[in-house]
Amino acid sequence: MRRLFITAVLLMITGAASALDLQGHRGARGLLPENTLPAFAHALTLGVTTLELDVAVSRDGVVVVSHDAVLNPDITRGPDGQWLERNDLAIHALTVAELQRHDVGRIRPGTAYAQRFAQQQAVDGTRIPRLTDVFALARRAGNNSVRFNIETKISPEHPQRTLPPAEFARALIALIRAEKLESRVTIQSFDWRTLQVVQQEAPRIATVYLSVQQAWQDNILASASSSPWTAGKHVSQFGGSLPKLVQAAGGTVWSPYVGDVNAAALEEARRLGLKVVVWTVNEESDMARMIELGVDGIIS
Repeated sequence: MRRLFITAVLLMITGAASALDLQGHRGARGLLPENTLPAFAHALTLGVTTLELDVAVSRDGVVVVSHDAVLNPDITRGPDGQWLERNDLAIHALTVAELQRHDVGRIRPGTAYAQRFAQQQAVDGTRIPRLTDVFALARRAGNNSVRFNIETKISPEHPQRTLPPAEFARALIALIRAEKLESRVTIQSFDWRTLQVVQQEAPRIATVYLSVQQAWQDNILASASSSPWTAGKHVSQFGGSLPKLVQAAGGTVWSPYVGDVNAAALEEARRLGLKVVVWTVNEESDMARMIELGVDGIIS
């Protein structure tokens, strides 16, 4: 995060990246617990232009911030202070009061996550925030320009874990409207069904089409005849072109995984009028390569 900030600032000073959108991934999870108020507060001090975060909806209908639709045992301790052993406790099955009894301020030692983010500083006692808490944090900081890129954590493969797509999207739309933040929010998702609802019912809120085509995750499924993730359309209908698929779905912003990005795809996206915001760009060499290619934003 720090290296991204310094690189971007230098480019901005020279005018090479004056419009680059710097997004703090889950706040600043390389430095502080992901998707928490301490992480978002630190990201604001680093000067990011957008806070990237993920949301779920609790049993009592409150939009809360969490990367997973379930409580993640790698970062969650229960009311007894012990690490969770189960990995199927859906956030939608718990009320906000019940969620607040869990501590998400430290990575579980010995996990792959702990190895990957060995420098993350623990903040014991940290709770899962409501989305309204994140908005309030920015206001208290006097930051009236930072944007919020909000991902709906929903999956067609696990429908029992969340609200249905339309209800999920409507809960988020209602909150954004109540906060009068339509112009500063984008809603992104791998499950494009939620984006279709936003476009139909809240056209003032911009949508972002996430994609990944890797062995560990693939929402495009180019080798199949269909994908449950892409709202009834399939890339094969557009000659294998992912930018054309995003455009056909009504998208104006495409957000691909950094490992899937090449110059040809970016050039095609530009010709179609799409903005391109790349995730997750954590290595300095990738940052420089993406900026050189001329992407519109980097999630890091």
